[in-house]
Amino acid sequence: MKNPETLLHYLDVLLKESNFTKAAQELFISQPYLTQLIKRIEKKLGTTIIDRQQIPFTLTKAGSIYYKYLEKEIVDKENLNRQLLPIIQPNTEVIRIGILESLGSFLLAQLLPDFLDKNPNINIQLKETSPRNNETNLLNEQIDCYIGQNPESINQEFDLHINGSEKYFIIISPKSKYFKRGKFILESDEYDLQELLQEPFVVSNSNSAIRHQLDAIFHRFNVKPNLVLESNSIITVTNLAIKGVGLTISAASIIKRMAQTPINLLPLDPNLINIRYFIATKAKRPQTPGITKLINSFNELEIKPKIK
Repeated sequence: MKNPETLLHYLDVLLKESNFTKAAQELFISQPYLTQLIKRIEKKLGTTIIDRQQIPFTLTKAGSIYYKYLEKEIVDKENLNRQLLPIIQPNTEVIRIGILESLGSFLLAQLLPDFLDKNPNINIQLKETSPRNNETNLLNEQIDCYIGQNPESINQEFDLHINGSEKYFIIISPKSKYFKRGKFILESDEYDLQELLQEPFVVSNSNSAIRHQLDAIFHRFNVKPNLVLESNSIITVTNLAIKGVGLTISAASIIKRMAQTPINLLPLDPNLINIRYFIATKAKRPQTPGITKLINSFNELEIKPKIK
């Protein structure tokens, strides 16, 4: 196998699971195939790339070098395709957008259909990863723009175009002692927030923008969080909260996509926590016509998801 994207994905899953059988199941391949693939790579390199002697698995020094090599292969391939495109399709412009997957599933559906209809000569490439990786990719010019939320924490080396906002809610399931039957959206002062924050919570991981804000709330109210579990996905977290695994704080655009289940939503003061969306480009970098059009389309959106 020579596809660097696939090899990198296999390594990521294997390192996450630290178990060949579980990794193979997640990758929908056989365990012997995955084991032999890693052995073939190690035989070709003449050294081990994964330390299997302890859990979790880690990359060896040689493994880290190989991992970076695969990343470079992917970037070089993308750069080659990007440079060839004006020759193969002289009237086409490529725009590489970095965005968090859960945000993209909501925001890109509003932005891209009309934009692409009006600009058939523009080709969009998505990089769906964490906010931290998106910032790094934009600084290194591996993407052309980054669409995110909560611009207050963004690197000063970016030009920001801010648009839209929405509310956050605490999700209270029927399994909670705080659940009130016959109600959906509660009054904002219906419960003491400090008391609710001491309940078990399910949260997104530390790389997410919403987690940074949630941690700030716990700190502000001097509450040591009781975290049941963490997830890479705010959608997963929201679903778990709806099912009663714990309370969580989620946004209107996420909650609206969930199955209609009896829950309570406690609105949070926007001065305490809220969402503002932005599209960021690297400062002092000349903007292409396509990027300018994309920014204008973003600024024209009405991004105010509501729950009734």
